[in-house]
Amino acid sequence: MPDLWIDTHCHLDAPEFAQDRSAVVTRAREAGVGLLVIPAVRASDFESVRAMAHEFGLSYALGIHPLYTPQASTDDLIQLEQALVTYQDDPRLVAVGEIGLDHWVPHLDRAVQEHFYRAQLSLAQRVRLPVILHVRRSADALLAGLRRHPVVGGIAHAFNGSEVQAQQFIERGFCLGFGGAMTHERARQIRHLAASLPETAVVLETDAPDIPPQWLYRTAQQRAQGQGHERNEPAQLPRIAHTLASLRGWSVEHTRQQTSHNAMAVLPRLHQAHHEIARSHTL
Repeated sequence: MPDLWIDTHCHLDAPEFAQDRSAVVTRAREAGVGLLVIPAVRASDFESVRAMAHEFGLSYALGIHPLYTPQASTDDLIQLEQALVTYQDDPRLVAVGEIGLDHWVPHLDRAVQEHFYRAQLSLAQRVRLPVILHVRRSADALLAGLRRHPVVGGIAHAFNGSEVQAQQFIERGFCLGFGGAMTHERARQIRHLAASLPETAVVLETDAPDIPPQWLYRTAQQRAQGQGHERNEPAQLPRIAHTLASLRGWSVEHTRQQTSHNAMAVLPRLHQAHHEIARSHTL
């Protein structure tokens, strides 16, 4: 079984990490987080995300995030297709993502989002890669796309849908991603899902620098007083995992082994990255 934590969703390329990115990776590894997946969110980031994954010995995904579809064009889809074909044999490329639909942010054109979502599902079908899905009040629409364009599975990131929706994703070869939101006691639905879904369907993530866990979160009043959220980091993953362990009645060791095994099962190319880390520890 895997002997490391896997953060299946970390935006290491975000501007918040520009000043100390190497230190962030070092802290993650010191905390036992041996693998990170960096999902791109727009075409202009594809090359930098790939280079970053290779520089730090991590994994990456390429895709166009629904929040960036207003600025995206057909050229971006062409660029994505070219990158997926060019790097299809790169073992560090583990998925197409972050893609999906966002029905929470106002004024986003749903038809445009749908166009990019389905086009990217088609590309994932072509290169036979899993997908990393952005799910925000959009689970049913995402599932409709998957019925029309079935892919080889993937991760429903930061999942917050219903139990029925979760089961439908699982039936299509998906795991559900849980992170900082799960640590908030008021997130009752998320915590219920984390506790009750099949143990093979749960993976861990931070979404760093976003979705801070409860201990980094600041209330609206605190933010108004100038106390912003402390930055989320992949090194927080083991502490987030303690919440999952508590909710499920698992030991921390079982939580690490099970969630990392699940991540490598749903993103198979993570196996090679894990083997490389294991080899480096024996040298």
